[in-house]
Amino acid sequence: MATMASKFGWDSFIIRFIFATVIVFATYNPEGMSYYDWLKEDFPAFNVYKAFVGVILVICWIILIRATLGSLGAIGIILATAFFGLLIWLIFDVFNLPTDSIRVVTYIIQVMIICVLSIGVSWSHIRRRISGQVDTDEIERDI
Repeated sequence: MATMASKFGWDSFIIRFIFATVIVFATYNPEGMSYYDWLKEDFPAFNVYKAFVGVILVICWIILIRATLGSLGAIGIILATAFFGLLIWLIFDVFNLPTDSIRVVTYIIQVMIICVLSIGVSWSHIRRRISGQVDTDEIERDI
């Protein structure tokens, strides 16, 4: 019997990538339509809607970061960030993109964050498919 974990594929990765994209761009984006901009527009004023959405975003960020830390670890995150950072540098260098455009740089950095998070959330499944090794969390049992 196949379990849900054994059916991990591109569709599963794309769902995780979309989830990370929504969370990153909902938190901040250079277009001015984000939680950050919503808070900033009338900063001293705060209401239950802003608090509720803020808590949802924090929960989603914690899910993404904990899963990424759990599967990649600190060294894996450093390597993934270095890889995507160098890839960004290569893209800027090859395509002669303007580095003085805050909007372009912000989007590229956000895409890097999305890639690291979505790979981190998916890494345990990818590793199992590549190597056959399973990552597990420690479970306390009353014996």
